Amino acid sequence: MNDYDLLVVGSANADLVIGVERRPGPGETVLGSDLAVHPGGKGGNQAVAAARLGARTALLARVGDDAHGRLLLDAQRAAGVDTAGVLVGGAPTGVALITVDPSGDNSIVVSPGANGRLTPGDIRAAAGLFRASRVVSAQLEIPLETVVEVVRGLSPGSRFVLNPSPPRPLPAEVLAACDPLIVNEHEAKVLLGEGRAGAAPEDWARSLLTEGPRSVVVTLGAAGALVASPAGVARVPSVRVAAVDTTGAGDAFAAALAWRLGAGEPLAEAAAYAARVGAVAVTRAGAQESYPTAAEVAAL
Repeated sequence: MNDYDLLVVGSANADLVIGVERRPGPGETVLGSDLAVHPGGKGGNQAVAAARLGARTALLARVGDDAHGRLLLDAQRAAGVDTAGVLVGGAPTGVALITVDPSGDNSIVVSPGANGRLTPGDIRAAAGLFRASRVVSAQLEIPLETVVEVVRGLSPGSRFVLNPSPPRPLPAEVLAACDPLIVNEHEAKVLLGEGRAGAAPEDWARSLLTEGPRSVVVTLGAAGALVASPAGVARVPSVRVAAVDTTGAGDAFAAALAWRLGAGEPLAEAAAYAARVGAVAVTRAGAQESYPTAAEVAAL
């Protein structure tokens, strides 16, 4: 019996968000809305999203000993996340600078801060968390060598889910552990290289499978998702909604997918559920505050 359905290893940032009519070009200044500060970071987002759905969730991350760090810890605890694995100090809390246009699309610049100080040694010291977790999820807003150590620290029988964001080339050791590797169009093309990407998401998924992952999920925004494994490739529809803010929707998708896979659902069914979770999230402003409960997903 596992103590946790999901252990999220990753980043925790303070999201500094400004609404704009349009994003500025080079050398241009535009006026925006009042600044809003929200708890975020891909790791923190995934942990809150999973816990809000009902998953027993733990977070392994690093924040600064500052106001932003306290904001993040409070948000995790309020959602029901176990924060025993969150380390404090070593650098200021990471910050994401986010602009959101009227269509809900966003642009993000991240200052890693304490996220860059989450080390392989921190992962080894948290071996008990890994032994207690059914599924382990990670992203790439922490050092790549730390993600490699996550893979090496997996317990027998546990499942590893990776969203390689921001994308960069991955060691074969990491790719081979992914079940699934979750990518959007941009991430797929970076991992494959433009010359190998192909024209369609099915092409991206098949090409990524040849790199070593046990399965691949390609998120397609309003078009849903695509799942691929040695058994084949299948499209998963989404639910049509009016998007308000896409910030953090991919993190909600990844968290829901990881949780449902850990509960024993087949990949396509888990992805269909995750697409519904992401659909609810984009109808609300912000990242963590937009994440639904299981009852809200069921009502969609």
